[in-house]
Amino acid sequence: MNKEKKYTMDTQIVIILLLVGMLAGVLGGLVGIGGGIIIVPALVYFLGFSQLNAQGTSLALLVLPVGILGVIQYYKHGNVDFNIVLIIAAGFVFGSLIGSKISLSLPQDLVRKIFAVFMILIASKMLFIDGSKSKGSAPIKTPIKQDSAQNKTT
Repeated sequence: MNKEKKYTMDTQIVIILLLVGMLAGVLGGLVGIGGGIIIVPALVYFLGFSQLNAQGTSLALLVLPVGILGVIQYYKHGNVDFNIVLIIAAGFVFGSLIGSKISLSLPQDLVRKIFAVFMILIASKMLFIDGSKSKGSAPIKTPIKQDSAQNKTT
């Protein structure tokens, strides 16, 4: 686990971890966030993990199919294209290797600041730049399917 601090798995630690996982799962199912935005800060601030240890733990969760029940719900409503998922996953495999090597070579304070700035930039873009682009709550097909459908009609 954490090189700097070992935990005995007492009841309090288990409850905190379960609550963090539950919150990440609920928010993941609700708005598609979890690992980086919920789990990493919770591990750092509630359990005293180092930034790198929290990131490694969050990344390790992706190895397990922890979001499978949420994925099934989105799939049933036509909001998951597994061809897209496989392509992104392939990029993620190599991207996570490169990102982890870079992260582990930097001071933790710098990694924490990079993480914070990234969250601020994404939040700012969503709040102030994106505006309201989606209209209605009907399932939106992936752009790839829309493009190929447009190509057939022209």
